[in-house]
Amino acid sequence: MAPAMSLSGRVFWSGLGACLIGFHLSLIFVGLVPNLLSRPLHMAFALPWILVLAAQTSVQRVTGAILCALGLAACLYIAVNEGALSDQYGFLSGPVQMGVAIVLIGVVLETARRAIGWPLPAVAALALCYGLFGQYLPGEFGHPGLPVNSFLGTLTISEGGLWGQLTGVSVSIISIFVIFGAVLNAGEAGQGFMNLATAAAGRLKGGAAKVSVLSSALFGSISGSASANVASTGAITLPAMTKLGYPRTLSGAVEAVASSGGQIMPPLMGAGAFVMVELTGVPYTGIMAAAFLPAVLYFAAVWCGINAYATRYELLPLTAEDQPRGRDVLITSLFFAVPFAILMERMFVGGFTPQYAACVAILAAFLMLFFDKSLRLSWPRTLDRLETVCMTAGKQTATIASIILCASLIVGVLGTTGLGVKITSLILSVSGDQLWPALLLTGLACLILGMEVPTTAAYVICVSVAGPALQNLGVEPLMAHLFVFWFALLSTITPPVCGAVFIAAGMVGENWLKVALTAMALGVGLYIIPLGMIANPALIAPANDFALSFFSFAKVGIGLVLISFGLIGTAAFWRRGIYILAGLGAVFITASPV
Repeated sequence: MAPAMSLSGRVFWSGLGACLIGFHLSLIFVGLVPNLLSRPLHMAFALPWILVLAAQTSVQRVTGAILCALGLAACLYIAVNEGALSDQYGFLSGPVQMGVAIVLIGVVLETARRAIGWPLPAVAALALCYGLFGQYLPGEFGHPGLPVNSFLGTLTISEGGLWGQLTGVSVSIISIFVIFGAVLNAGEAGQGFMNLATAAAGRLKGGAAKVSVLSSALFGSISGSASANVASTGAITLPAMTKLGYPRTLSGAVEAVASSGGQIMPPLMGAGAFVMVELTGVPYTGIMAAAFLPAVLYFAAVWCGINAYATRYELLPLTAEDQPRGRDVLITSLFFAVPFAILMERMFVGGFTPQYAACVAILAAFLMLFFDKSLRLSWPRTLDRLETVCMTAGKQTATIASIILCASLIVGVLGTTGLGVKITSLILSVSGDQLWPALLLTGLACLILGMEVPTTAAYVICVSVAGPALQNLGVEPLMAHLFVFWFALLSTITPPVCGAVFIAAGMVGENWLKVALTAMALGVGLYIIPLGMIANPALIAPANDFALSFFSFAKVGIGLVLISFGLIGTAAFWRRGIYILAGLGAVFITASPV
Protein backbone atom coordinates (compact mmCIF):
# COMPACT_ATOMS: atom_id res chain seq x y z
CA MET A 1 0.00 0.00 0.00
CA ALA A 2 1.28 3.46 -0.83
CA PRO A 3 2.34 5.27 2.36
CA ALA A 4 0.78 8.56 1.22
CA MET A 5 -2.69 7.09 0.67
CA SER A 6 -5.35 9.01 2.57
CA LEU A 7 -7.84 7.40 4.91
CA SER A 8 -10.64 7.86 2.38
CA GLY A 9 -8.43 6.28 -0.29
CA ARG A 10 -7.69 3.31 1.93
CA VAL A 11 -11.39 2.86 2.65
CA PHE A 12 -12.30 3.09 -1.06
CA TRP A 13 -9.68 0.63 -2.30
CA SER A 14 -10.23 -1.77 0.58
CA GLY A 15 -13.96 -1.64 -0.15
CA LEU A 16 -13.34 -2.30 -3.84
CA GLY A 17 -11.10 -5.21 -2.90
CA ALA A 18 -13.81 -6.57 -0.62
CA CYS A 19 -16.35 -6.32 -3.46
CA LEU A 20 -13.93 -8.12 -5.78
CA ILE A 21 -13.50 -10.90 -3.23
CA GLY A 22 -17.23 -11.14 -2.65
CA PHE A 23 -17.96 -11.28 -6.38
CA HIS A 24 -15.54 -14.10 -7.11
CA LEU A 25 -16.50 -16.15 -4.05
CA SER A 26 -20.21 -15.74 -4.82
CA LEU A 27 -19.71 -17.23 -8.30
CA ILE A 28 -18.78 -20.53 -6.64
CA PHE A 29 -22.06 -20.75 -4.74
CA VAL A 30 -24.77 -19.13 -6.90
CA GLY A 31 -24.76 -21.73 -9.66
CA LEU A 32 -24.24 -21.26 -13.38
CA VAL A 33 -23.60 -17.66 -14.42
CA PRO A 34 -23.40 -16.83 -18.15
CA ASN A 35 -19.80 -16.47 -19.28
CA LEU A 36 -20.55 -13.19 -21.05
CA LEU A 37 -21.70 -11.85 -17.69
CA SER A 38 -19.09 -13.14 -15.23
CA ARG A 39 -16.01 -12.69 -17.41
CA PRO A 40 -16.58 -9.04 -18.44
CA LEU A 41 -17.33 -8.20 -14.80
CA HIS A 42 -14.05 -9.89 -13.85
CA MET A 43 -12.26 -7.52 -16.23
CA ALA A 44 -14.24 -4.57 -14.90
CA PHE A 45 -13.10 -5.30 -11.36
CA ALA A 46 -9.48 -5.56 -12.51
CA LEU A 47 -9.19 -2.30 -14.49
CA PRO A 48 -9.14 0.28 -11.64
CA TRP A 49 -6.27 -1.44 -9.84
CA ILE A 50 -3.94 -1.24 -12.83
CA LEU A 51 -5.09 1.91 -14.62
CA VAL A 52 -5.79 4.13 -11.59
CA LEU A 53 -4.21 2.84 -8.37
CA ALA A 54 -0.91 1.83 -9.96
CA ALA A 55 -0.52 5.09 -11.91
CA GLN A 56 2.79 6.78 -11.10
CA THR A 57 2.38 10.23 -12.67
CA SER A 58 -0.42 12.73 -13.09
CA VAL A 59 -0.55 11.99 -16.83
CA GLN A 60 -0.88 8.26 -16.12
CA ARG A 61 -3.62 8.96 -13.57
CA VAL A 62 -5.64 11.08 -15.97
CA THR A 63 -5.25 8.78 -18.97
CA GLY A 64 -5.75 5.77 -16.74
CA ALA A 65 -9.01 7.17 -15.37
CA ILE A 66 -10.28 7.83 -18.91
CA LEU A 67 -9.31 4.37 -20.12
CA CYS A 68 -10.78 2.80 -16.99
CA ALA A 69 -14.11 4.59 -17.56
CA LEU A 70 -14.20 3.50 -21.21
CA GLY A 71 -13.25 -0.06 -20.29
CA LEU A 72 -15.88 -0.25 -17.56
CA ALA A 73 -18.55 1.01 -19.95
CA ALA A 74 -17.55 -1.56 -22.57
CA CYS A 75 -17.49 -4.42 -20.03
CA LEU A 76 -20.89 -3.41 -18.67
CA TYR A 77 -22.25 -3.26 -22.22
CA ILE A 78 -21.21 -6.88 -22.78
CA ALA A 79 -22.60 -7.98 -19.40
CA VAL A 80 -25.95 -6.20 -19.79
CA ASN A 81 -26.48 -7.44 -23.35
CA GLU A 82 -25.05 -10.94 -22.94
CA GLY A 83 -28.27 -12.64 -24.00
CA ALA A 84 -28.55 -10.78 -27.30
CA LEU A 85 -24.81 -11.00 -28.01
CA SER A 86 -24.87 -14.78 -27.58
CA ASP A 87 -27.23 -14.95 -30.57
CA GLN A 88 -24.91 -12.92 -32.84
CA TYR A 89 -22.32 -15.72 -33.08
CA GLY A 90 -19.41 -13.30 -32.88
CA PHE A 91 -20.48 -10.87 -35.63
CA LEU A 92 -20.48 -7.17 -34.73
CA SER A 93 -23.63 -5.30 -35.64
CA GLY A 94 -23.50 -1.53 -35.98
CA PRO A 95 -21.01 1.21 -35.06
CA VAL A 96 -21.70 0.98 -31.31
CA GLN A 97 -20.57 -2.63 -31.13
CA MET A 98 -17.57 -1.86 -33.32
CA GLY A 99 -16.66 0.91 -30.88
CA VAL A 100 -17.08 -1.42 -27.92
CA ALA A 101 -14.79 -3.98 -29.59
CA ILE A 102 -12.09 -1.41 -30.32
CA VAL A 103 -12.26 -0.03 -26.79
CA LEU A 104 -12.04 -3.49 -25.22
CA ILE A 105 -9.00 -4.49 -27.26
CA GLY A 106 -7.24 -1.16 -26.73
CA VAL A 107 -7.90 -1.14 -22.98
CA VAL A 108 -6.73 -4.74 -22.60
CA LEU A 109 -3.47 -4.00 -24.41
CA GLU A 110 -2.76 -0.85 -22.38
CA THR A 111 -3.72 -2.50 -19.08
CA ALA A 112 -1.33 -5.38 -19.76
CA ARG A 113 1.41 -2.92 -20.76
CA ARG A 114 1.03 -0.99 -17.52
CA ALA A 115 0.88 -4.17 -15.46
CA ILE A 116 3.82 -6.15 -16.88
CA GLY A 117 5.53 -4.07 -19.56
CA TRP A 118 5.41 -4.00 -23.35
CA PRO A 119 6.48 -7.50 -24.62
CA LEU A 120 3.20 -9.40 -24.16
CA PRO A 121 0.99 -6.57 -25.50
CA ALA A 122 3.44 -6.18 -28.41
CA VAL A 123 3.00 -9.86 -29.29
CA ALA A 124 -0.78 -9.45 -29.00
CA ALA A 125 -0.70 -6.34 -31.23
CA LEU A 126 1.33 -8.21 -33.86
CA ALA A 127 -1.18 -11.07 -33.71
CA LEU A 128 -4.04 -8.62 -34.22
CA CYS A 129 -2.24 -7.05 -37.19
CA TYR A 130 -1.81 -10.52 -38.66
CA GLY A 131 -5.51 -11.18 -38.28
CA LEU A 132 -6.43 -7.88 -39.94
CA PHE A 133 -3.81 -7.80 -42.71
CA GLY A 134 -2.51 -11.36 -43.02
CA GLN A 135 -4.24 -11.81 -46.36
CA TYR A 136 -1.58 -9.57 -47.89
CA LEU A 137 1.26 -11.89 -46.84
CA PRO A 138 2.58 -14.10 -49.66
CA GLY A 139 3.05 -17.83 -49.26
CA GLU A 140 1.60 -20.31 -46.83
CA PHE A 141 1.67 -17.93 -43.86
CA GLY A 142 -0.93 -15.66 -45.40
CA HIS A 143 -4.62 -16.29 -44.80
CA PRO A 144 -7.66 -15.81 -47.05
CA GLY A 145 -8.82 -12.73 -45.15
CA LEU A 146 -11.47 -12.30 -42.48
CA PRO A 147 -14.32 -9.78 -42.38
CA VAL A 148 -13.42 -7.18 -39.76
CA ASN A 149 -16.84 -7.44 -38.08
CA SER A 150 -16.43 -11.19 -37.77
CA PHE A 151 -12.77 -11.13 -36.68
CA LEU A 152 -13.17 -8.45 -33.99
CA GLY A 153 -16.55 -9.82 -32.95
CA THR A 154 -15.11 -13.28 -32.33
CA LEU A 155 -12.51 -11.70 -30.04
CA THR A 156 -14.84 -9.40 -28.09
CA ILE A 157 -18.52 -10.46 -28.05
CA SER A 158 -18.20 -14.25 -28.16
CA GLU A 159 -16.31 -16.83 -26.14
CA GLY A 160 -13.53 -17.16 -28.72
CA GLY A 161 -11.22 -14.39 -27.57
CA LEU A 162 -11.28 -12.17 -24.49
CA TRP A 163 -14.03 -14.20 -22.86
CA GLY A 164 -12.63 -17.63 -23.72
CA GLN A 165 -11.30 -20.56 -21.73
CA LEU A 166 -8.33 -18.77 -20.19
CA THR A 167 -10.41 -15.93 -18.80
CA GLY A 168 -12.82 -18.49 -17.42
CA VAL A 169 -9.98 -20.11 -15.50
CA SER A 170 -8.94 -16.70 -14.18
CA VAL A 171 -12.49 -15.95 -13.03
CA SER A 172 -13.46 -19.22 -11.43
CA ILE A 173 -10.22 -20.75 -10.15
CA ILE A 174 -7.14 -18.55 -10.20
CA SER A 175 -8.85 -15.63 -8.48
CA ILE A 176 -10.09 -17.92 -5.72
CA PHE A 177 -6.60 -19.18 -4.99
CA VAL A 178 -5.19 -15.65 -5.19
CA ILE A 179 -7.68 -14.71 -2.47
CA PHE A 180 -6.65 -17.82 -0.51
CA GLY A 181 -2.99 -16.81 -0.72
CA ALA A 182 -3.80 -13.21 0.27
CA VAL A 183 -5.66 -14.38 3.39
CA LEU A 184 -2.88 -16.79 4.35
CA ASN A 185 -0.09 -14.27 3.92
CA ALA A 186 -1.88 -11.48 5.76
CA GLY A 187 -1.73 -13.53 8.95
CA GLU A 188 0.91 -15.73 10.55
CA ALA A 189 1.10 -18.32 7.75
CA GLY A 190 4.10 -16.67 6.08
CA GLN A 191 6.03 -16.72 9.34
CA GLY A 192 4.87 -20.30 9.79
CA PHE A 193 6.47 -21.25 6.46
CA MET A 194 9.74 -19.68 7.57
CA ASN A 195 9.68 -21.21 11.06
CA LEU A 196 8.97 -24.71 9.76
CA ALA A 197 11.69 -24.45 7.12
CA THR A 198 14.17 -23.08 9.67
CA ALA A 199 13.39 -25.82 12.17
CA ALA A 200 13.73 -28.51 9.51
CA ALA A 201 16.93 -27.34 7.82
CA GLY A 202 18.51 -24.52 9.82
CA ARG A 203 20.82 -26.79 11.83
CA LEU A 204 22.25 -28.49 8.74
CA LYS A 205 25.43 -27.50 6.94
CA GLY A 206 24.47 -24.73 4.56
CA GLY A 207 21.33 -24.42 6.66
CA ALA A 208 20.40 -20.85 5.71
CA ALA A 209 20.44 -21.78 2.02
CA LYS A 210 18.36 -24.89 2.68
CA VAL A 211 15.86 -22.82 4.65
CA SER A 212 15.52 -20.68 1.53
CA VAL A 213 14.82 -23.79 -0.55
CA LEU A 214 12.11 -25.14 1.77
CA SER A 215 10.42 -21.81 2.47
CA SER A 216 10.40 -20.88 -1.21
CA ALA A 217 8.86 -24.23 -2.14
CA LEU A 218 6.08 -23.65 0.38
CA PHE A 219 5.47 -19.98 -0.32
CA GLY A 220 6.00 -20.16 -4.08
CA SER A 221 3.31 -22.75 -4.58
CA ILE A 222 0.80 -20.17 -3.37
CA SER A 223 2.27 -16.98 -4.78
CA GLY A 224 2.80 -18.38 -8.29
CA SER A 225 5.40 -15.73 -9.02
CA ALA A 226 9.15 -16.22 -8.83
CA SER A 227 9.72 -12.48 -8.44
CA ALA A 228 7.18 -12.15 -5.62
CA ASN A 229 8.72 -15.18 -3.96
CA VAL A 230 12.22 -13.68 -4.07
CA ALA A 231 10.98 -10.39 -2.65
CA SER A 232 9.08 -12.03 0.22
CA THR A 233 11.14 -15.00 1.42
CA GLY A 234 14.36 -13.33 0.28
CA ALA A 235 13.78 -10.47 2.70
CA ILE A 236 14.40 -12.99 5.50
CA THR A 237 16.73 -15.61 4.01
CA LEU A 238 19.16 -13.33 2.16
CA PRO A 239 20.19 -11.31 5.25
CA ALA A 240 20.57 -14.58 7.18
CA MET A 241 22.92 -16.01 4.54
CA THR A 242 24.89 -12.75 4.35
CA LYS A 243 25.24 -12.67 8.14
CA LEU A 244 26.74 -16.17 8.13
CA GLY A 245 29.31 -15.20 5.50
CA TYR A 246 27.81 -16.95 2.48
CA PRO A 247 29.17 -15.60 -0.85
CA ARG A 248 26.73 -13.00 -2.18
CA THR A 249 26.72 -14.67 -5.57
CA LEU A 250 25.60 -17.94 -4.02
CA SER A 251 23.04 -16.30 -1.71
CA GLY A 252 21.30 -14.56 -4.61
CA ALA A 253 21.43 -17.68 -6.78
CA VAL A 254 19.94 -19.89 -4.07
CA GLU A 255 17.00 -17.55 -3.56
CA ALA A 256 16.37 -17.10 -7.30
CA VAL A 257 16.50 -20.83 -8.03
CA ALA A 258 14.42 -21.84 -5.03
CA SER A 259 11.82 -19.17 -5.76
CA SER A 260 11.53 -20.21 -9.40
CA GLY A 261 10.66 -23.74 -8.32
CA GLY A 262 7.58 -22.65 -6.39
CA GLN A 263 5.55 -22.57 -9.60
CA ILE A 264 6.14 -26.27 -10.28
CA MET A 265 5.50 -27.47 -6.73
CA PRO A 266 2.04 -28.94 -5.97
CA PRO A 267 -0.48 -28.58 -4.49
CA LEU A 268 -1.19 -25.14 -5.97
CA MET A 269 1.57 -24.41 -8.52
CA GLY A 270 0.48 -20.80 -8.85
CA ALA A 271 -1.89 -20.28 -11.77
CA GLY A 272 -0.33 -22.76 -14.18
CA ALA A 273 -1.98 -25.91 -12.84
CA PHE A 274 -5.48 -24.50 -13.25
CA VAL A 275 -4.83 -23.32 -16.80
CA MET A 276 -3.45 -26.79 -17.54
CA VAL A 277 -6.62 -28.40 -16.20
CA GLU A 278 -8.70 -26.35 -18.63
CA LEU A 279 -6.45 -26.92 -21.65
CA THR A 280 -5.84 -30.66 -21.16
CA GLY A 281 -9.08 -31.80 -19.57
CA VAL A 282 -7.04 -33.69 -16.95
CA PRO A 283 -8.53 -33.38 -13.43
CA TYR A 284 -6.70 -31.14 -10.97
CA THR A 285 -5.70 -34.14 -8.86
CA GLY A 286 -4.19 -35.75 -11.96
CA ILE A 287 -2.11 -32.63 -12.65
CA MET A 288 -0.82 -32.66 -9.07
CA ALA A 289 0.05 -36.35 -9.19
CA ALA A 290 1.94 -35.91 -12.47
CA ALA A 291 3.80 -32.80 -11.28
CA PHE A 292 4.84 -34.02 -7.83
CA LEU A 293 7.83 -36.30 -8.51
CA PRO A 294 9.48 -33.94 -11.04
CA ALA A 295 9.07 -31.06 -8.56
CA VAL A 296 10.68 -33.11 -5.79
CA LEU A 297 13.56 -33.90 -8.15
CA TYR A 298 14.04 -30.20 -8.87
CA PHE A 299 14.34 -29.23 -5.21
CA ALA A 300 16.43 -32.33 -4.44
CA ALA A 301 18.89 -31.25 -7.16
CA VAL A 302 19.05 -27.76 -5.64
CA TRP A 303 19.63 -29.32 -2.21
CA CYS A 304 22.50 -31.44 -3.55
CA GLY A 305 23.96 -28.39 -5.26
CA ILE A 306 23.92 -26.56 -1.95
CA ASN A 307 25.75 -29.51 -0.36
CA ALA A 308 28.42 -29.22 -3.05
CA TYR A 309 28.78 -25.48 -2.40
CA ALA A 310 28.81 -26.14 1.35
CA THR A 311 31.86 -28.33 0.86
CA ARG A 312 33.59 -25.68 -1.25
CA TYR A 313 32.84 -22.68 0.97
CA GLU A 314 32.32 -24.30 4.41
CA LEU A 315 28.84 -22.89 4.73
CA LEU A 316 27.71 -22.68 8.34
CA PRO A 317 24.32 -23.66 9.78
CA LEU A 318 22.12 -21.05 11.41
CA THR A 319 23.14 -19.98 14.89
CA ALA A 320 21.14 -21.12 17.91
CA GLU A 321 19.66 -17.66 18.48
CA ASP A 322 18.34 -17.64 14.92
CA GLN A 323 16.48 -20.90 15.46
CA PRO A 324 12.78 -20.54 16.32
CA ARG A 325 11.43 -22.04 19.52
CA GLY A 326 9.56 -25.31 19.16
CA ARG A 327 6.37 -23.74 20.50
CA ASP A 328 6.55 -20.95 17.90
CA VAL A 329 7.11 -23.48 15.12
CA LEU A 330 4.12 -25.53 16.19
CA ILE A 331 1.71 -22.63 16.60
CA THR A 332 2.68 -20.65 13.50
CA SER A 333 2.68 -23.80 11.39
CA LEU A 334 -0.97 -24.31 12.28
CA PHE A 335 -1.83 -21.04 10.55
CA PHE A 336 -1.07 -22.62 7.16
CA ALA A 337 -1.38 -26.31 8.05
CA VAL A 338 -5.05 -26.08 9.05
CA PRO A 339 -6.25 -24.30 5.87
CA PHE A 340 -4.09 -26.59 3.72
CA ALA A 341 -5.45 -29.68 5.47
CA ILE A 342 -9.01 -28.48 4.89
CA LEU A 343 -8.23 -27.76 1.25
CA MET A 344 -6.81 -31.24 0.71
CA GLU A 345 -9.58 -32.98 2.67
CA ARG A 346 -12.35 -31.23 0.73
CA MET A 347 -10.73 -32.13 -2.60
CA PHE A 348 -9.52 -35.68 -1.99
CA VAL A 349 -11.96 -36.95 0.65
CA GLY A 350 -14.97 -34.75 0.07
CA GLY A 351 -14.65 -34.94 -3.71
CA PHE A 352 -15.40 -31.24 -4.22
CA THR A 353 -13.95 -29.01 -6.92
CA PRO A 354 -10.68 -27.19 -6.15
CA GLN A 355 -12.42 -23.81 -6.11
CA TYR A 356 -15.09 -24.94 -3.66
CA ALA A 357 -12.46 -26.57 -1.44
CA ALA A 358 -10.45 -23.34 -1.55
CA CYS A 359 -13.50 -21.35 -0.45
CA VAL A 360 -13.85 -23.52 2.65
CA ALA A 361 -10.11 -23.18 3.33
CA ILE A 362 -10.41 -19.39 2.92
CA LEU A 363 -13.05 -19.35 5.65
CA ALA A 364 -10.71 -21.21 8.01
CA ALA A 365 -7.78 -18.93 7.16
CA PHE A 366 -10.04 -15.88 7.61
CA LEU A 367 -10.98 -16.95 11.14
CA MET A 368 -7.29 -17.39 11.97
CA LEU A 369 -6.58 -13.78 10.98
CA PHE A 370 -8.07 -12.73 14.32
CA PHE A 371 -5.20 -14.33 16.27
CA ASP A 372 -1.42 -13.92 16.44
CA LYS A 373 1.23 -16.52 17.27
CA SER A 374 0.47 -16.04 20.98
CA LEU A 375 -3.20 -16.72 20.21
CA ARG A 376 -4.11 -13.20 21.34
CA LEU A 377 -7.04 -11.37 19.79
CA SER A 378 -6.57 -7.76 18.64
CA TRP A 379 -9.24 -5.86 16.72
CA PRO A 380 -6.93 -3.12 15.38
CA ARG A 381 -4.45 -5.74 14.11
CA THR A 382 -7.30 -7.75 12.58
CA LEU A 383 -8.63 -4.69 10.76
CA ASP A 384 -5.14 -4.01 9.38
CA ARG A 385 -4.92 -7.61 8.21
CA LEU A 386 -8.34 -7.46 6.54
CA GLU A 387 -7.28 -4.29 4.76
CA THR A 388 -4.12 -6.06 3.61
CA VAL A 389 -6.19 -9.00 2.32
CA CYS A 390 -8.47 -6.73 0.30
CA MET A 391 -5.61 -4.70 -1.17
CA THR A 392 -3.43 -7.72 -1.95
CA ALA A 393 -6.26 -9.74 -3.48
CA GLY A 394 -7.31 -6.77 -5.62
CA LYS A 395 -3.83 -6.02 -6.93
CA GLN A 396 -2.84 -9.62 -7.61
CA THR A 397 -6.15 -10.59 -9.20
CA ALA A 398 -5.96 -7.54 -11.44
CA THR A 399 -2.40 -8.30 -12.52
CA ILE A 400 -3.21 -11.90 -13.39
CA ALA A 401 -6.42 -10.86 -15.16
CA SER A 402 -4.51 -8.35 -17.31
CA ILE A 403 -2.06 -11.09 -18.32
CA ILE A 404 -4.75 -13.68 -19.04
CA LEU A 405 -6.92 -11.29 -21.05
CA CYS A 406 -3.99 -10.22 -23.21
CA ALA A 407 -2.92 -13.83 -23.75
CA SER A 408 -6.52 -14.68 -24.65
CA LEU A 409 -6.33 -12.22 -27.54
CA ILE A 410 -3.29 -14.05 -28.90
CA VAL A 411 -4.88 -17.47 -28.51
CA GLY A 412 -8.05 -16.17 -30.17
CA VAL A 413 -6.11 -14.92 -33.19
CA LEU A 414 -4.20 -18.20 -33.46
CA GLY A 415 -7.45 -20.13 -33.59
CA THR A 416 -9.36 -17.73 -35.84
CA THR A 417 -6.68 -17.36 -38.50
CA GLY A 418 -5.23 -20.86 -38.40
CA LEU A 419 -1.78 -19.44 -37.61
CA GLY A 420 -1.30 -21.94 -34.79
CA VAL A 421 -1.64 -24.85 -37.21
CA LYS A 422 0.85 -23.24 -39.59
CA ILE A 423 3.45 -22.73 -36.84
CA THR A 424 2.92 -26.32 -35.76
CA SER A 425 3.62 -27.46 -39.31
CA LEU A 426 6.73 -25.27 -39.40
CA ILE A 427 8.07 -26.87 -36.20
CA LEU A 428 7.49 -30.33 -37.64
CA SER A 429 9.16 -29.37 -40.89
CA VAL A 430 12.24 -27.75 -39.35
CA SER A 431 12.70 -30.64 -36.92
CA GLY A 432 12.44 -33.17 -39.73
CA ASP A 433 9.55 -34.86 -37.92
CA GLN A 434 12.02 -35.89 -35.20
CA LEU A 435 11.03 -35.59 -31.56
CA TRP A 436 14.21 -34.33 -29.91
CA PRO A 437 14.89 -31.51 -32.39
CA ALA A 438 11.25 -30.47 -31.97
CA LEU A 439 11.68 -30.47 -28.19
CA LEU A 440 14.77 -28.28 -28.42
CA LEU A 441 13.00 -25.87 -30.79
CA THR A 442 10.06 -25.69 -28.38
CA GLY A 443 12.39 -25.10 -25.44
CA LEU A 444 14.13 -22.28 -27.31
CA ALA A 445 10.78 -20.70 -28.14
CA CYS A 446 9.72 -20.91 -24.49
CA LEU A 447 12.98 -19.28 -23.38
CA ILE A 448 12.68 -16.42 -25.86
CA LEU A 449 9.01 -15.77 -25.19
CA GLY A 450 9.42 -16.07 -21.43
CA MET A 451 12.14 -13.41 -21.29
CA GLU A 452 9.63 -10.64 -20.63
CA VAL A 453 6.32 -12.49 -20.61
CA PRO A 454 5.05 -14.01 -17.33
CA THR A 455 5.37 -17.77 -17.05
CA THR A 456 1.69 -18.58 -17.40
CA ALA A 457 1.28 -16.44 -20.52
CA ALA A 458 4.47 -17.85 -22.07
CA TYR A 459 3.20 -21.37 -21.35
CA VAL A 460 -0.22 -20.71 -22.88
CA ILE A 461 1.16 -19.17 -26.07
CA CYS A 462 3.89 -21.79 -26.56
CA VAL A 463 1.66 -24.76 -25.88
CA SER A 464 -0.95 -23.38 -28.30
CA VAL A 465 1.51 -23.61 -31.19
CA ALA A 466 4.06 -26.23 -30.10
CA GLY A 467 1.78 -28.56 -28.14
CA PRO A 468 0.06 -30.02 -31.23
CA ALA A 469 3.45 -30.56 -32.91
CA LEU A 470 4.78 -32.51 -29.93
CA GLN A 471 1.58 -34.55 -29.74
CA ASN A 472 1.86 -35.36 -33.45
CA LEU A 473 5.31 -36.77 -32.66
CA GLY A 474 3.88 -39.13 -30.03
CA VAL A 475 4.09 -37.10 -26.81
CA GLU A 476 1.07 -37.50 -24.55
CA PRO A 477 -0.93 -34.25 -24.11
CA LEU A 478 -0.22 -33.88 -20.38
CA MET A 479 3.48 -34.60 -20.97
CA ALA A 480 3.61 -31.93 -23.67
CA HIS A 481 1.96 -29.38 -21.40
CA LEU A 482 4.25 -30.12 -18.46
CA PHE A 483 7.29 -29.92 -20.73
CA VAL A 484 6.29 -26.52 -22.08
CA PHE A 485 5.33 -25.23 -18.62
CA TRP A 486 8.71 -26.17 -17.16
CA PHE A 487 10.61 -24.61 -20.04
CA ALA A 488 8.53 -21.44 -19.73
CA LEU A 489 10.29 -21.01 -16.37
CA LEU A 490 13.77 -21.01 -17.91
CA SER A 491 13.82 -17.25 -18.31
CA THR A 492 13.55 -16.69 -14.55
CA ILE A 493 17.22 -17.71 -14.12
CA THR A 494 18.62 -17.72 -17.69
CA PRO A 495 20.33 -14.61 -19.15
CA PRO A 496 19.88 -12.22 -20.80
CA VAL A 497 16.56 -11.52 -19.09
CA CYS A 498 16.15 -13.31 -15.77
CA GLY A 499 13.67 -11.58 -13.49
CA ALA A 500 14.20 -13.64 -10.34
CA VAL A 501 17.98 -13.23 -10.63
CA PHE A 502 17.73 -9.46 -11.13
CA ILE A 503 15.71 -9.03 -7.94
CA ALA A 504 17.88 -11.37 -5.86
CA ALA A 505 21.10 -9.76 -7.14
CA GLY A 506 19.78 -6.34 -6.26
CA MET A 507 18.84 -7.44 -2.76
CA VAL A 508 22.35 -8.82 -2.04
CA GLY A 509 24.23 -6.10 -3.95
CA GLU A 510 25.99 -8.43 -6.40
CA ASN A 511 26.56 -8.41 -10.16
CA TRP A 512 23.50 -10.01 -11.73
CA LEU A 513 25.44 -11.99 -14.34
CA LYS A 514 27.55 -13.71 -11.67
CA VAL A 515 24.37 -14.58 -9.80
CA ALA A 516 22.77 -15.87 -13.01
CA LEU A 517 25.68 -18.17 -13.87
CA THR A 518 25.63 -19.64 -10.36
CA ALA A 519 21.84 -19.97 -10.53
CA MET A 520 22.06 -21.90 -13.80
CA ALA A 521 24.45 -24.42 -12.23
CA LEU A 522 22.37 -24.70 -9.07
CA GLY A 523 19.09 -24.92 -11.00
CA VAL A 524 20.34 -27.38 -13.63
CA GLY A 525 17.26 -29.50 -12.93
CA LEU A 526 15.14 -26.89 -14.68
CA TYR A 527 16.95 -27.70 -17.93
CA ILE A 528 17.31 -31.47 -17.48
CA ILE A 529 14.11 -32.65 -15.80
CA PRO A 530 11.67 -31.68 -18.61
CA LEU A 531 13.76 -33.67 -21.07
CA GLY A 532 14.03 -36.44 -18.47
CA MET A 533 10.23 -36.57 -18.30
CA ILE A 534 10.08 -37.14 -22.06
CA ALA A 535 12.72 -39.87 -21.85
CA ASN A 536 11.05 -41.46 -18.81
CA PRO A 537 7.26 -41.16 -19.28
CA ALA A 538 6.61 -43.23 -16.17
CA LEU A 539 7.99 -40.36 -14.07
CA ILE A 540 4.72 -38.44 -14.37
CA ALA A 541 2.43 -41.48 -14.18
CA PRO A 542 2.76 -42.92 -10.66
CA ALA A 543 -0.88 -43.98 -10.71
CA ASN A 544 -0.31 -46.30 -13.68
CA ASP A 545 2.76 -48.17 -12.41
CA PHE A 546 4.20 -46.88 -9.17
CA ALA A 547 7.18 -49.23 -9.18
CA LEU A 548 8.27 -48.11 -12.65
CA SER A 549 7.58 -44.51 -11.73
CA PHE A 550 9.72 -44.78 -8.61
CA PHE A 551 12.50 -46.46 -10.61
CA SER A 552 12.45 -43.56 -13.10
CA PHE A 553 12.43 -41.11 -10.19
CA ALA A 554 15.49 -42.75 -8.61
CA LYS A 555 17.33 -43.01 -11.94
CA VAL A 556 16.78 -39.38 -12.87
CA GLY A 557 17.58 -38.33 -9.29
CA ILE A 558 20.93 -40.10 -9.35
CA GLY A 559 21.68 -38.49 -12.70
CA LEU A 560 20.89 -35.01 -11.34
CA VAL A 561 23.12 -35.55 -8.30
CA LEU A 562 26.02 -36.56 -10.55
CA ILE A 563 25.43 -33.60 -12.87
CA SER A 564 25.23 -31.19 -9.91
CA PHE A 565 28.50 -32.38 -8.42
CA GLY A 566 30.07 -32.32 -11.87
CA LEU A 567 29.10 -28.69 -12.33
CA ILE A 568 29.71 -27.47 -8.77
CA GLY A 569 32.04 -29.92 -7.02
CA THR A 570 35.74 -29.46 -6.25
CA ALA A 571 37.06 -32.61 -7.97
CA ALA A 572 39.49 -32.49 -10.88
CA PHE A 573 38.11 -31.18 -14.14
CA TRP A 574 38.28 -34.55 -15.93
CA ARG A 575 36.53 -36.29 -13.05
CA ARG A 576 33.77 -33.70 -13.04
CA GLY A 577 33.32 -34.28 -16.76
CA ILE A 578 32.86 -37.99 -16.08
CA TYR A 579 30.25 -37.15 -13.42
CA ILE A 580 28.29 -35.05 -15.92
CA LEU A 581 28.42 -37.71 -18.65
CA ALA A 582 27.40 -40.43 -16.20
CA GLY A 583 24.58 -38.24 -14.94
CA LEU A 584 23.28 -37.59 -18.45
CA GLY A 585 23.45 -41.31 -19.12
CA ALA A 586 21.43 -42.04 -15.99
CA VAL A 587 18.75 -39.58 -17.09
CA PHE A 588 18.48 -40.55 -20.75
CA ILE A 589 19.95 -44.00 -21.44
CA THR A 590 17.78 -47.13 -21.04
CA ALA A 591 14.82 -44.83 -20.92
CA SER A 592 11.34 -45.94 -21.87
CA PRO A 593 10.30 -45.00 -25.40
CA VAL A 594 7.76 -42.21 -25.76
